[in-house]
Formats: sequence, C-alpha cells, structure tokens
Amino acid sequence: MSARFARENPCRAIPAMETFRVEKIAENLEHVRAQIADAAKKKGRSPDDIELVAISKTHEAEKVHEAYEAGQILFGESRVQEARAKIPLLPSGLRWHFVGHLQKNKIRHALPLFELFHSVDSLALAQEMNRIANEDGMHPRVLLEVNVAGEGSKFGFKPETVRAEMELLLALPRLSIEGLMIIPPVAEEAEASRKYFVRLRELRAVLEKEFDVKLPHLSMGMTNDFPIAVEEGATLVRVGTAIFGERSRTKRE
Repeated sequence: MSARFARENPCRAIPAMETFRVEKIAENLEHVRAQIADAAKKKGRSPDDIELVAISKTHEAEKVHEAYEAGQILFGESRVQEARAKIPLLPSGLRWHFVGHLQKNKIRHALPLFELFHSVDSLALAQEMNRIANEDGMHPRVLLEVNVAGEGSKFGFKPETVRAEMELLLALPRLSIEGLMIIPPVAEEAEASRKYFVRLRELRAVLEKEFDVKLPHLSMGMTNDFPIAVEEGATLVRVGTAIFGERSRTKRE
C-alpha cells in the first residue's frame, strides 16, 4: 500500500498486493496516452478531443489511487454496488462514468455517483431513469448503447430501433442524450472492430441530421482496439486491462 493512500485512508486499510507493482500503472497510462495521441494525429485530430476512461471495475481502490497519482482523474465502473463501496475511499476530485448494464433497481443509487452513463440500452431504462431523476431533482447525462453487430448476447438498441424511438428518447426532459456507445464483437485482430466503429459514427450522423440534434460523444474502443476507435472518431475510450492488468473476479450484483 502506498504511504500516501494509507495516510488519507487511515481507517480503511486495503491489503497489500503480492505481485502487482504500483509503478507499472504510471507506465501503462503513459503508454496508453501515447497510443491515443499517435492515433489521433494519424487522422489529423487533436489528442485533447479524446478522453481516456480508465476502467477500474473489480480493481482495488489502491490501484485507482495510484492511477490518480499518475494524473488520471476519469474512471469507469460497471457495478453500482462495487462503486458505492469504492468511491468513498478515493479523493473527491475523481470523475466517474458508468459503463455497464444498469439494472432498474440500481438507478436511484447510481444517479448521484456518476457524471455520465455510457450504456442506456433501452427506451424502458431511459424512461425509468427519467422518472427517478425527476423525483430526485437530477439531470443525468447519458449515451445510448447501440448493438450494431446484432449480437444476441449483448444489450443495446438495434440501429433501426434507436432511430424509431429517438423522438421518444429526446422527449424525456430530465435526460441529456450526448452520444452513442458500442461494444463490438470480440475479435483476435483489432482491425476487425473498425467496421463497427464506422457504422456507429455513420449512425450518429444520420441521427443528428434526422432529428436536428447534436450528439458530440462516441464511446468506443477498449484495450484491444482503442487506437482503431480513435482513428474512427471516438471521443471516449474505455481502457482497463492495459492500465490495471487483468481483472479480479468478483461476485455479480
């Protein structure tokens, strides 16, 4: 455990990790940022237009703190119960995005924790978020998750469904819809994801034109393919393993 973390959390000690080298996180972050910058410059983009979301799900608070000390302030979690336990252990200046499937019975707990929800995957979920946000006086910022590949095992709007329901989604007064998100099919080669990133970008353009709305964010790209995502217009990349190492196994909520 770092001495600084122990000083700031005297009553919340976290067991020391046996094999993980904390200095590696800083090195990993530097490497990921360099890859983002290289991919952006390759397409004439500014690296400042892409935000790195360090996916900290299942990783201990100490690892997150080490990333914070290396200059990372934006983190992503996918389980509300885990985030509720972890966030209070960490500096208040950190920013948090929710990137997993949000269960309706967790909405009220999640709304105060996260500044952006990447994974609103159905009209029903959006409507329930809007209802609870209205009760609690909140205005959630959200992205719509689109299942571009049509995988039956994944959540998300079908492209044709999001077009059909966009007016209803935009009519929800408490939600600010700021873009789209995708999780492409698992593939051995990063290049295989490119076509799905292109389709999401093209769908964004169609929605903006058809509904006269701005959708500035594209959340796409993870450890295996984030440079490709940056080349195809990502504004948010979600990288966990390349920063923190392999995830620990935890029980689901």
